[in-house]
Amino acid sequence: MAQQKKTTTKKKKITTSVDKGIVHIHASFNNTLVAVTDTAGNVLSWSSAGSLGYKGNKKSTPYVAGQVAEEAAKKAKEYGVKSVEVMVKGPGAGRESAIRALANADLEVTMIRDVSPLPHNGCRPPKRRRI
Repeated sequence: MAQQKKTTTKKKKITTSVDKGIVHIHASFNNTLVAVTDTAGNVLSWSSAGSLGYKGNKKSTPYVAGQVAEEAAKKAKEYGVKSVEVMVKGPGAGRESAIRALANADLEVTMIRDVSPLPHNGCRPPKRRRI
């Protein structure tokens, strides 16, 4: 039997240079997610507390949120991101520390916007109790 040669083709890596980006920070009570996108919304890099190896209650701490933001900023710098707008969502403890970590990672923060969802009238109340 003749053996066939295995040929591997390398995928050409597309390098894009983006100077302005948008950072989406989702800070919940259980986790912190940070995604860096370009102005069109295409994700350049992301990071989360779980992806850094933290488990349980440690994922929702401000220290870990700073680590997550720093990791996402480091990956985004490979694309040439220099200035960012920050969109913060959620009530978590890591909101402010993630923004501080972005500023310390040599990214110029031009705008901070809170995009947390707000209920207009809330949920429908439960039915009246019958005794």
